[in-house]
Parts: sequence; structure tokens; C-alpha cells
Amino acid sequence: MKKEATNAFRQQWIEYVYGLQDRICRALEEEDGRAVFKEDSWERGENGKGGGGHSRIMESGAVFEKAGVNVSVVYGHITEKMKQVLPVNDGTWFACGISLVLHPDNPFVPTTHANWRYFEAHDAEGNVTHRWFGGGADLTPYYLFEDDVAHFHGTLKHAMDPFGADLYPKYKKQCDEYFSNKHRENEMRGVGGVFYDHLYLNSEEEAAQLLVFQKANGDAFLDAYLPLVQKRKNTSYNAENKKWQEIRRGRYVEFNLIHDRGTVFGLKTNGRTESILMSLPPTVRFIYNYEPEPGSLEDKLLQACKQPRAWV
Repeated sequence: MKKEATNAFRQQWIEYVYGLQDRICRALEEEDGRAVFKEDSWERGENGKGGGGHSRIMESGAVFEKAGVNVSVVYGHITEKMKQVLPVNDGTWFACGISLVLHPDNPFVPTTHANWRYFEAHDAEGNVTHRWFGGGADLTPYYLFEDDVAHFHGTLKHAMDPFGADLYPKYKKQCDEYFSNKHRENEMRGVGGVFYDHLYLNSEEEAAQLLVFQKANGDAFLDAYLPLVQKRKNTSYNAENKKWQEIRRGRYVEFNLIHDRGTVFGLKTNGRTESILMSLPPTVRFIYNYEPEPGSLEDKLLQACKQPRAWV
């Protein structure tokens, strides 16, 4: 595979993720109306040759208690730790992606997470041996509004359907299975979305098709999520609602620190800790053996997390 072709393809993706970061941050600032994103540009180690990225964080807003939208463009030598978690051999690697986590203040507005990424592995001569796309978006509500969940899933499905009617159900199932706390009897952290990984680019034609697919998914995010924010952000809430939100945020923290592949990959490749852990919510609560009252609104959400559903 010619290096010139892969470099040009790589550059297309880099330009896309930076543009998507700009679009998402502008839309979130407009929706919040008070807070703005702070940008933190950083460089990775390896004598300054490991790449870097731009972390954008918004805190203490009128709508978003904490929001992070990060882009990273990083590379380095494949380590033994990487070989334990990725299907790669000795050589070098390159990765570029955008990752976001949005934690609203109002418990009736759901948290959301999304990322879209590209990865390359190279042999000792610099030839590309593997390259793939991964990504997805998922929803973590604190109170269950079935129409909201159906809208979120339906928008993701609409983005995927032109590429194959089988994709949404397959990637929805993978999301349900992945974003679950297996140490809590496979209790999902939310109500899912779509998740896919290792979509291999085995030819230039396939690479072009998957790039269009990846962009379609990234472009669908704001349409999937912002209407839910607009619908729920002015809902009145009380201290008990906030307490429940913080308890469920505890489940979110558990997943990210125990099971999340992106967190594991970032920490095992000497990634920037502040950017990796920006996904954690600002306030969280752990109460021993807490169970909501059966039949309550809180219990309704919990049951949805225990039993995956077909939302569309």
C-alpha cells in the first residue's frame, strides 16, 4: 500500500474530525447560552514526535455541568501492552479520533458519549499492515422518556441504513453488549445506541466507502442529541432527582474505569491523562446497595438498563 495514498487518506480524516469538533462545540455553546469551551492544546511525548491534540472543555454552564470534546492525532511504537489489547505486531501505529462526553446539569436531560476513530498499524519498514475505523454514540438517561430514546436510536439508524439495513441492528446489539457493567450482572450504563470497531479498510475502494460511512455517523450526532436537550433542559427537578442522577453517574464512572477500551488504550499508550479522564462527571455518588423504590420512575430507568429493548 503506497504511503502517499495512506497519507492523503489520513489527512482527509484529520481535517474532518477537527471540522466536526468545531461544529459540535459551536452548537453546544449556543445551546448552553452561558459557558464557552476552553481549548487545551497538547503534545504527546517521545521527544515531541508522538503527535498531540486539542481538548475542549466546558464547565459550570447553564445546561451542561461538564462537556468535553477532544481530538487526538497520535502515533508511536507498538508496545507489549498494546499487543495485549489490539491485533497488532511489532512496528509503529497511528491513531486519530474525536471523542466527546456531555454531562448535563438537569437530571431529566441525558448524558451522552460518542467517538469516531481511525487506526493504522505499520511494520518495521513503515508499510501499513492494518487499518480500521471504529466508533459509535450512546445515551445515558437518568429518567426514561421512551420517545427521546426512540428519536436518538432512530436518527442513528437513519444515518446507517443507506449503507446496509443490517448495520443498525448489528451495531445496536454490539452497543448493548459493550456498554454494560459486567461486574453488575451486565447492567447497562444507559439505553445504548450504536457501537462498532475494527471495520477494516482492505482496499482503496473500501476505504473510500467506509470514510463516507464514518462521516455520516459523525454528522448525525447533533440531530440525534440536541432535540432531547431542548425538550428537557427547562424541566423542574428537586434534590432527590439530583441524587439519583449522581448515583447513576457512579455506574458511568465504574464502566469507564473498568471496561472502557478507549480509556485502557489511552493509559497503556502513555496518553494524556487529563484528556482521557475528561469523560468523568463532576459530581458522583456511591451509596451502599442502593435500590430505587419498585415501580418508581427511577426503577423504570433501572429496569431498562437491565433489559435491552428494541427502541425503533
